[in-house]
Order: sequence, then C-alpha cells, then structure tokens
Amino acid sequence: MYETLIDELRQTNTQLIAVSKTKPATAILELYNKGQRLFGENYVQELTEKQPQLPADIQWHFIGHLQSNKVKYIAPFINTIQGVDSFRLAQEINKQAEKNNRVINCLLQFHISNETTKFGFNLSEAEEMLIDNAPETFKNINWCGVMGMASFTDDKKQVRTEFQALKNIFDTLKAKFFSTSSDFKEISMGMSDDYKIAIEHGATMVRIGSLLFGKR
Repeated sequence: MYETLIDELRQTNTQLIAVSKTKPATAILELYNKGQRLFGENYVQELTEKQPQLPADIQWHFIGHLQSNKVKYIAPFINTIQGVDSFRLAQEINKQAEKNNRVINCLLQFHISNETTKFGFNLSEAEEMLIDNAPETFKNINWCGVMGMASFTDDKKQVRTEFQALKNIFDTLKAKFFSTSSDFKEISMGMSDDYKIAIEHGATMVRIGSLLFGKR
C-alpha cells in the first residue's frame, strides 16, 4: 500500500505524513526502510518515548492538540508543530524554541468542521494575532501554512466545503501576511478516508495512518 500511495501523491506533489500514533517503533522503522521520513504523532509522551529509538533523520510532526505545558518535551527535536491553535500556545512554542536555540516550523490550525470537539482558530482570531504581534514576538517560529480537520461524516459535499474553506483561509493569509514568504506554502488536510478530496482542494500535506498501519 505504501508504494502505491507514494506514487499517487508524487503525481500531485503532495507530502505524506505517516501518522504513527499507537504504533510501535518497529512499524515506523518498516516504513522508514522503504524511504518514508515524515511521521506524525498525537501524544507527547508516546513521541518522546519513540524518538530516541529511531533514526535521527526522521522529521517528526506533532499533529494532535498540544498543551502548552508539554511543549518543552518536544521542542529539542520536533520538526513541525501542525496544531498551533491559540496565541498562548504560539508564545510557549516560541519560548521553548528559543531556549533550545531553534526555529520550529509551525502551521496555524483552523476549526473548519461542525464538530465542537475539534480545536483551531477562526480567520479573524488568526488575523488579530498576526496583526497585533511584531515579528520579534515569534522570532523562533517559522510559519509554514495552515492545517485543518474536516468533519467525520459520509457527506462528501460537506467535506469538500470544509476543505475549500481552509484553502480560502490559506489564500487570505498568504496575501495579507506572508506574500514574501516562500516557506508559507503548506495546506495540511486530509486523512485516510478523505485525502483524495483534500488533494483536489489544494492540500500539500496529507496525514494518513490507517491506510498504512491498519486500523487502531
């Protein structure tokens, strides 16, 4: 399945984040040996246990809801934090990145679904944060794009609407705040059940777990 998926994504220049939460290091190593380098984890404790066991050139993406008090545990090695969903979290990431003499890639997470259990900014909240803070406020963060999760539903029309909403948010922020930034280019959306729809609507990263590792 991995090789088929990689071939499919390569045709659209879409990056694969292999979501390895709850899976052992041995399963991650199997995909690593096939060439995969980008892996996504949802839980800080699980990630900090796996990371030392695996090759140093893995690019770890944190894709779950991240509590501010746990940023310090992943700041020394994390490649990208995909779920920056509040100003407070952004402040803490910047603080911990500075302590580790690093600049951490981050995506702004937006609430695009109709499910109240999901996290994320709305557009006005994100714009307010970016307007109100001078560049040095986040000098240890590299803003690379946006992230969102569609509703868990069989209604494909709704999923398409939500993905298009995230693409529109990306376009707005790119034009207004990041027009000169070559790094602000990522739209992370789409999982095992809806990644093809996400790609149709501009995804540059898809987060896939069960298609690669099996159901949890």
